[in-house]
Amino acid sequence: MPHTRSHHQIIALIGLSGAGKSSVGRTLAAQLGWELIDTDILVERIAGRRIPQIFAEDGEQHFRDLESEAIRQALASPLRILATGAGAILRESNRVLLRNNALVIWLNAPTETLVARLRSHDEQRPLLAGGDQALRLEALRAARTPLYIETAHIQIETAGSSHAEVAARIRAALRR
Repeated sequence: MPHTRSHHQIIALIGLSGAGKSSVGRTLAAQLGWELIDTDILVERIAGRRIPQIFAEDGEQHFRDLESEAIRQALASPLRILATGAGAILRESNRVLLRNNALVIWLNAPTETLVARLRSHDEQRPLLAGGDQALRLEALRAARTPLYIETAHIQIETAGSSHAEVAARIRAALRR
């Protein structure tokens, strides 16, 4: 019988843009001494291009193909924290891979918190470019919430909490 890894040896953070996946992931990785893999950074490494460029030149579908490959690569070794892209859960194959190979934690926050956090960052997010960010995030929340629920083992509300506080709650969940 093949050995199956405990899915507590990999933690995958999912959630909308601004939920804190990268920031909490960095804090948690430092606390646990694990490697942080940001799947968006891995996508850029695989493609040799920035994500906005991938979207502009090849479209969202090609980006999603690269993202699926990045998730597969990221899940290949234990003792890792995965900070996934906000849309990583759109593909059923990604949801299944994450749920079966990692402890999946959905970081959630109200839209106004997400907007405030996104305004404090300068990163380009193709699906949030232009227009009313709050409206766009609400539309993404409506579409993706059932997928986050389906994928996550645990949901953590991040509004009003520091990265360290959220990381502490994740560590507590790991011990259970």
